[in-house]
Amino acid sequence: MEDNDPIERETTSDAGEPSEHRASVENGVLLVVNHSRIQPPFSVVLATLLYCAEFVSASVMCAMYHKSEDTIWMGFTITFVIVPAVLIQMALTFFHRDLGRDRPLVLFLHLLLLGPVIRCLEALVVYYKAGKKEEPYVTISRKIGLKKGQNLPMEWEIGHSERTLAAHRNAFKRTALIQAFLGSTPQLTLQLYATIQEKYVLKTRLTLMVITLISVTYGALVCSVLAIQIRYDEYKVRLRPAAYLCMIAWRGLEIATRITSLVLFSTALTHWVIAVGLLNLLFFFIMPWAEFWARKGSLPENVENNFSKLGTTVVLCMFTLLYACINVFCWSAVQLDLTHRELIEKKQCWGRQAAYYCGRFVENLVLIALWYAFKSDFYEYVCAPLLAVQLLVCYGLAVLFMLLFYQFFHPCKRLFRHNVHDCLHCVCLKGGGGRPRPREPPNSYSTNATMVLVPDEHPPDITSQLGDREMADTLDAA
Repeated sequence: MEDNDPIERETTSDAGEPSEHRASVENGVLLVVNHSRIQPPFSVVLATLLYCAEFVSASVMCAMYHKSEDTIWMGFTITFVIVPAVLIQMALTFFHRDLGRDRPLVLFLHLLLLGPVIRCLEALVVYYKAGKKEEPYVTISRKIGLKKGQNLPMEWEIGHSERTLAAHRNAFKRTALIQAFLGSTPQLTLQLYATIQEKYVLKTRLTLMVITLISVTYGALVCSVLAIQIRYDEYKVRLRPAAYLCMIAWRGLEIATRITSLVLFSTALTHWVIAVGLLNLLFFFIMPWAEFWARKGSLPENVENNFSKLGTTVVLCMFTLLYACINVFCWSAVQLDLTHRELIEKKQCWGRQAAYYCGRFVENLVLIALWYAFKSDFYEYVCAPLLAVQLLVCYGLAVLFMLLFYQFFHPCKRLFRHNVHDCLHCVCLKGGGGRPRPREPPNSYSTNATMVLVPDEHPPDITSQLGDREMADTLDAA
């Protein structure tokens, strides 16, 4: 895609649809008009449906456990429903800053654990009321940046409706992670364990297991997409359907084999699985803080303006807990940097990713071997060696789909200094001293039409056309 005009350029919206923008200078102010059609909030609706479906199916399962007097399983099922639901209400309230606003009905619905439902309805109302054109404007921060002579990328401004929908999408992406890894993964592990122990499958339990598996896979998918968007924030990325299918296969196989390995190990050595889970959780929880102390860094001050150091520490601990829970079951796709204002390290850590998957493969192998050695008589009716081999093969397939994604379907693969093929070539020729050739610097735009670089050319100096008095008023307002 070639375009020599730094003002008029084809971009890609959050949902992947191209949109056209027109810029003009009127009365010394650069106006950027967005004529794109606002995208429906599909991610908000999907996250809400998964939340409601899991809540309802878990409630029915709790009623069945109560009738059969399985108090222990009923207690764990209620815990894995209520805890993530409460955290989701707190997260939505935090993201939308409702505590300082007069919205008693919304807060009351949050107390009833119906916050995602009312937020989804709000997003749908905003979408259906939104017009096709929005009032153009220029942000104060961009004026200040241009006044200081900074080489800022051209930023297409969006209207109020699009900003509101974007806020809902961002909030529900975070709540999808909470729902998936603080609720759905332990719920799926519990129900699979109960199924093996009772030696028969209930339709209600099977429904709950399917819903939780979909929720976990969707949460892992959101985690991967968020990692790409954060790491390549200078680009508008768009994933093709083949990339989504590859990621679904990668994440689904990775999570399914991990949970199955833990459940099989727990049926043979019930109490030892608690130690395995706690060691995993503590390791991934302490690791970011150990790096933070080793760097002698300071806590970021812009997590929330009204937070004290204690409040910031509590938020960072909750964020680290979520990060640790993700890594217990699958690769989080990001590395935490508690000293950075975005809390995410943007550098691609290939070494850590390779170490994670190698270590996880070895751990799953050890768990399956211990299960095979101490398995109960029930598994005499199951071909245990074949089951163990299938689990290892499925985890290998998950790694294979991951490599295929990074080699062929990653939207920013042209930005990699070395791709998967280069790394494998280097490993194969390691004994002969072969090293991969440095890749040529990528072009400004991908030939795959999956990413668009935000232009970095100097925009027209609109500050020279603004009066000194107008700029002084702008700076005072900032």
